[in-house]
Amino acid sequence: LYASDYFQKFYDYAVDLIRAGKAYVDDMTPEETDAYRRLGKASTFRDRSVDENLDLFSRMKAGEFPDGARTLRAKIDVNAANIWLRDPVLYRIRHATHHRTGDKWCVYPMYDWAHTLSDYIEGITHSVCTLEFEVHRPLYNWILDALELPEPRPHQYEFARLNLNYSVISKRKLIQLVNEKLVNGWDDPRMVTISGLRRRGETATALRAFAYNIGVTKYPSMTDMALLEHTMRDEFNRIATRRLAVLRPIKVVLTNYPEGRIEELDAVNNPEDANAGTRKIPFGRELYVERDDFMETPPPKYFRLRPGGEVRLKYAYIIKCDEVVKDDAGNVIELRCTVDLESKSGGPTAGRKVKGTIHWVSVSRAIDAEVRLYDRLFTVPEPDASGDFKSFVNPNSLEIINAKCEPALADARPEECYQFERLGYFGLDPDSTREKQIWNRTVTLRDTWAKEVHKEVRQPA
Repeated sequence: LYASDYFQKFYDYAVDLIRAGKAYVDDMTPEETDAYRRLGKASTFRDRSVDENLDLFSRMKAGEFPDGARTLRAKIDVNAANIWLRDPVLYRIRHATHHRTGDKWCVYPMYDWAHTLSDYIEGITHSVCTLEFEVHRPLYNWILDALELPEPRPHQYEFARLNLNYSVISKRKLIQLVNEKLVNGWDDPRMVTISGLRRRGETATALRAFAYNIGVTKYPSMTDMALLEHTMRDEFNRIATRRLAVLRPIKVVLTNYPEGRIEELDAVNNPEDANAGTRKIPFGRELYVERDDFMETPPPKYFRLRPGGEVRLKYAYIIKCDEVVKDDAGNVIELRCTVDLESKSGGPTAGRKVKGTIHWVSVSRAIDAEVRLYDRLFTVPEPDASGDFKSFVNPNSLEIINAKCEPALADARPEECYQFERLGYFGLDPDSTREKQIWNRTVTLRDTWAKEVHKEVRQPA
């Protein structure tokens, strides 16, 4: 439904208001109208007769007068303490083509008139607005009373707007981000629009849980983005299908594993759901692991892969790094490892304890995918608190990488949520095709921003 569907009804109600002597056509300019309202001064046209007002309003509708020449104003109280009751404008002349009604109309209702009557026509019982509309409520009620509209009538209620830190909510500011191409449209996953959240992989159930948890208040406040992210993690941990993906791959060659051999290992689909079952993942001589899971000279208490060190490959074997292969520039390009062939689940050494477990995918069976790592759009908690909010746009809010994924992801569905184990929660982007998958990171497994804030707090003065 659109407000423009009711333009004729709005007009008819305005005629009823004029007939009741509660509205008049005013010839003052917009500037004069504003000045008179501030001063609590009545327009010289306020006492026009009903017949004259009906005639002028009809001629306004017929297009006889230019833009701004006349308005229709409610006849309430020019000295009201609430300035919105000082004979507010209900209709103005504007010769403009409407995107739905074309050139049929050249008089258009103002917000308060359209809002109130749309609610009444549609049978709204609770018209919920943000706090800035609290001062409009007396006018909302006056319109219903002045027209003597029968019950049931709508009632307006106000609440504090939801403000999330590290974001902007104002449409005026969001459109600047879009128009200046600081984001990739209204559905950019970094935007807190419904379409942006949906594209990022947010679910309606998580949003409802988030809204329920923060509640409704009359007091303006700032809600921590971490609460929304916690709500997402809480839901996705229960429902997300687990898969293996390597975002920044480095090759591992298992030198004592038979060449050409591929075995199928069992992996759970969701440890939180016993009914989710298991799947087979291929394992072979050459694997990809995360570059971040290897350090040549690690710090103390580093339990991932290092020269001479052992880790368990998730769902698979224990391996030991024997050799590091580098290119001419000194960059690590390959790790040569040996595998304990008896350490797989059910094997003689399966119970052997190693402190680190890392994920992997098979080189020969991996599928390629583009992965978009989204982060918070702004670098400060309240970007629009002072100055130009656009100066705080996070230059690192999007990183695009090419990842290697287990073959089961070839059958991924866009409506399903996935956890890339040890990495985060991801969803398929609408631009994905069978030939080229595109994944959006919905949220990380842990709140990495909390650590950054903690570091900043502990910085010496």
